[in-house]
Amino acid sequence: MPQLPDTIEVETGAKPGSKSSAKPEAAVIWLHGLGADGHDFEAVVPALRLPARLAVRFIFPHAPARPVTINMGMRMRAWYDIFQLGGGTEDEAGIRESQALLQGLIARERTRGIEARRIVLAGFSQGGAIALQTGLRHPERLAGIMALSTWLPLASTLEAERHAMNADLPIFMAHGSMDEMIGLDRAELSRRRLEALGYAPEFHEYPMGHAVCPEEIADISAWLGKVL
Repeated sequence: MPQLPDTIEVETGAKPGSKSSAKPEAAVIWLHGLGADGHDFEAVVPALRLPARLAVRFIFPHAPARPVTINMGMRMRAWYDIFQLGGGTEDEAGIRESQALLQGLIARERTRGIEARRIVLAGFSQGGAIALQTGLRHPERLAGIMALSTWLPLASTLEAERHAMNADLPIFMAHGSMDEMIGLDRAELSRRRLEALGYAPEFHEYPMGHAVCPEEIADISAWLGKVL
């Protein structure tokens, strides 16, 4: 197993009659976007306003630092290199390396008592791409994938590599209609590619750029309540 990245953890749910947290019964592993870190979505957890009965461990890993081509080779936290905006040649080695890291985090949650079917993989931008890359190929049934402002990576390999255990996995996709980094058309193409393979992603469009908005957070909360 590769060395796992450092993570930030936030737990929800309270023991009946107590202010202390209940033992987590589910986990959401949430990957940040290019140049950010695990703190990026930490503040979203209380904004989700999940019911107290739902004891969830949110895990926010820090991507390793690496040179990023589109940023003139500057080192920053990234799940893989990006050679150009708008698609094109992909960093397959980097994508698969981060897939292995996410698989390691899933395995760690399994050793901590969380069943695979109670684990959601989530991510924003290239973090969402890794969530899709990993979840659709994972050999254990998961709870779902949350793919925010992102795209389907290595799409041409999915049909051969996908795992039947997650053939009907719940997928939440969200994208801004004014996204200046990853065009809405790219997200819609990803949705169509998933649908062509029999998946049924729940697709949401919001009037925003490359970001997250309050309406989206409310929809995420409702979706998490449903799949968990």
